[in-house]
Amino acid sequence: MRRSGIWWLVAAILMLIDVYVFQAVKNVMQHGSEKTRLWITVIYWLIAVLGWIALIALPYIQGLQVSKFFRNYVFAILVGLFMAKLIGSVFFLIDDIRRGIIWIVAFFTIKSGAHFADNGAEPISRSVFLSWMGIGMGTTLLGTFLYGFGNKYNYQMKHIRLQFPNLPNAFKGIKIAQISDIHSGSFNNKPAVVHGVNMLLQEKPDLILFTGDLVNDRFEEMNDYMDVFDKVKAPMGVYSILGNHDYGDYIQWPSVQAKQQNVEKLKKVHAALRWRLLMNEHVILEKNGDAIALMGIENWGAKGRFPKYGKMELAFPGTEKYPFKILMSHDPSHWDAEVRPMYPDIDLMLSGHTHGMQFGVETLFFKWSPVQWMYKQWAGLYQEGNQYLYVNRGFGFIGYPGRVGILPEIAIFELI
Repeated sequence: MRRSGIWWLVAAILMLIDVYVFQAVKNVMQHGSEKTRLWITVIYWLIAVLGWIALIALPYIQGLQVSKFFRNYVFAILVGLFMAKLIGSVFFLIDDIRRGIIWIVAFFTIKSGAHFADNGAEPISRSVFLSWMGIGMGTTLLGTFLYGFGNKYNYQMKHIRLQFPNLPNAFKGIKIAQISDIHSGSFNNKPAVVHGVNMLLQEKPDLILFTGDLVNDRFEEMNDYMDVFDKVKAPMGVYSILGNHDYGDYIQWPSVQAKQQNVEKLKKVHAALRWRLLMNEHVILEKNGDAIALMGIENWGAKGRFPKYGKMELAFPGTEKYPFKILMSHDPSHWDAEVRPMYPDIDLMLSGHTHGMQFGVETLFFKWSPVQWMYKQWAGLYQEGNQYLYVNRGFGFIGYPGRVGILPEIAIFELI
């Protein structure tokens, strides 16, 4: 199905949910004044219809695709409203099923001549209590989404110490910083981004690794932030890779050539920042006579329709003789699908991509996000045997311009 067809399907589902939820809204306002009921009805359907129009128009209007305000806030509020109504619909459906069962029992009981007492209640009517409960839960979810708008630049430092017996002596104690998923096209507060970069630089890392998604779609998104991220430097260099968004796969281009030119210009952005972009290749890092291998591949995702541009068969050869290996691969699903079974001597893989869905719960003892239903490894450190994977929660944001529970991060590794 074409992307526009999927969009129409989503819009149709949203319309059906709106009609269904409105039945509960009517129920809870049945005792209100006629004027109150009229105003609530007008406001409800005005918001619903505007949401339908915005959703349907997005694939067809180029201006909406590049508008930060629309992509960040309007689209996020639409998603929040959809999720709120979806949550509310669960309560409404439970009560509808319950009352449907009561109606069926009453029908057959009366038909058989038995008496069914309903105390004058309408068996198939919806419970006002559950209607209020559903609306309350949905409103709470929407309020949580709105609260999260204030967390999108609330950068957190994550310090991770990792011990490797095969790490050369010269590299013991090395400090490596990882940032990922900058998504510069979403930023609207430059001083806040500068603050995040300064937090990174204050750590004084020896090496900085960026694991993809510099932009949302277009290379021009970096124009206003070149003077911010060109400050990202380290004694042993800054190395980077491309993520799935860097290829411009999620918007419509006037031609294949235009899309290809965008990727080429984005590569030049990395060069202008003096970041060494690794495209299915490796480099050797040397220190005091010792050496380790650093690999970087293009995006390779095992989930959904994410692209498989990465080629380990190009990046890996030549690294065999080095005792310690780091791989930068944007999508963490690559670890289980290819890296662990085929490259067991890769010691550490660094990824991003998931953002922890920018929504979840994370404490010292508990970690949860809806994204874990799709990704086994979605945030933080994972270990299988002697191999480690770290999934960065992302520096930036996309789609939803906020963070709830899963905050933006800068990861600092100390290898010992």
